[in-house]
Amino acid sequence: MSNQQDLETAWHRLMDWLKANAPVSHASVLPPAPEQAVEIADAELRRYLGFGLPAELGALWRLCGGVEHQYIEANEEAGEVRSGAFLPGGILLSPADALRPRLPGIGSVDVWGGASVVPWLTGDEAGPEYGHYVGADGVGRWSLPDNMACDRPGHASIVGYLEAVHRTLTEGPADAMGPDVPGLVWGCLAWDDPEAPLLDDALPHWHPVH
Repeated sequence: MSNQQDLETAWHRLMDWLKANAPVSHASVLPPAPEQAVEIADAELRRYLGFGLPAELGALWRLCGGVEHQYIEANEEAGEVRSGAFLPGGILLSPADALRPRLPGIGSVDVWGGASVVPWLTGDEAGPEYGHYVGADGVGRWSLPDNMACDRPGHASIVGYLEAVHRTLTEGPADAMGPDVPGLVWGCLAWDDPEAPLLDDALPHWHPVH
């Protein structure tokens, strides 16, 4: 597992890029989560699932407690651009939001099959029903109900994921993180697939980074 200094370096490099190129997305970043929230997340995982909070995720929450989408007047009607979704995996979940899909309800079955992982990114804020998880083996994708094995990490760590994002932004290629490529719109970093864009009204204002 990468150490805390590596994580801080990777996070601050990404934040520096956002501040210079996507200031509205940068403004979406919340302050560090309260230490009590991180400790509660760890305690609840241990109590209900028998494993603790991945240290790297706790360290990330101590840098950023999540995001808060900023108001964008040009985006008011369409509502397509989410300023806090500046990572290709979506938004960074807060401790409470990350635990909500992970902890089984009273009397329910753990749909994660006991996997020692915690969701930390999602593009589905209403659910969430898909996103990225982090565990001892690294960072990978999950989705309900058909991709819950969590045994095929795409990155060795959160640090590896953040470094790959920064490298995609600064060096390319644009599709290094998948079909969604980085672009800028209304001061935000937004990832979209040029071949099958999800953006509609905002698309004419979206310009690929590369």
